[in-house]
Amino acid sequence: MSSRPRGARAIARRRLGRVLIYGASAALLAVTLFPVLWLVQVSFKTDVEAMRVPPTVLFVPTLDNYAAVFQGKFARSFVNSLVVSVSTTLTSMLLGVPAAYALSRASFGRSRGLALWVLTTRMAPPIAFAIPFFLAYRWLGLIDTVLGLLVIYLTFNLSLVMWMMRTFFDGIPRSLEEAAAIDGAGPLQAFARITLPLSSPGLATTAIFCFVFAWNDFFYALVLTRSRALTAPVAIVNFMNYEGWEWGRIGAAATMIMLPVVVFALAVRRYLIRGLTAGALKG
Repeated sequence: MSSRPRGARAIARRRLGRVLIYGASAALLAVTLFPVLWLVQVSFKTDVEAMRVPPTVLFVPTLDNYAAVFQGKFARSFVNSLVVSVSTTLTSMLLGVPAAYALSRASFGRSRGLALWVLTTRMAPPIAFAIPFFLAYRWLGLIDTVLGLLVIYLTFNLSLVMWMMRTFFDGIPRSLEEAAAIDGAGPLQAFARITLPLSSPGLATTAIFCFVFAWNDFFYALVLTRSRALTAPVAIVNFMNYEGWEWGRIGAAATMIMLPVVVFALAVRRYLIRGLTAGALKG
């Protein structure tokens, strides 16, 4: 008889635990998504409705803010950001993945120290490189050019790719490549047909980090561009002027800035989850 009340209490405790976990998760999700949802709904409001206190929940949505954003100079800045981010990501992966594989399979004893030294380029604050890059770019004529942004983002993303992908390659047994060599495959064939497909979660995770860094950068784009190569994060500041902040256009521009990252992450979410829980978290 006493076993039934104990069992009932245990079931009640488990149910209460689930309720608390789900409730805490829902609260955390609401807090995290609230700024994003607020930004999106502001993009469909007029400036008067956006500034109304208390804010209106029910309103007539309008697309005037998006039309105004793309009729102005923001459209060109959006394209600049897209071109720079995609080019930087592809170039960083193309150069960094083979380098990371070489570091992972290196036979000399200081390969780990070399990989750490490569990562030190990401440890210094951006302001430390701003003046040297600005002076060098002015001398080379790369100020306010897409190529200039590509080079500086490649400088920092390349070290990130080498560090992260080396960790993923370390988790792939070398015996697989040795077995492929026995079957007659060369080093490049073993890398392309065995090692690279097995590291697809790492490729997706690293590519997202590279894309997000280049897409969200504000500091270097502000220092090294003027008008032609202006990127979206810098262009959004133009909606903040002396006459007031155009909240509707700011919301529309910020929503458009979020979309490529969200679409990219959703497209590779299956590999991203596997990558974040695998080699990227290893020491």
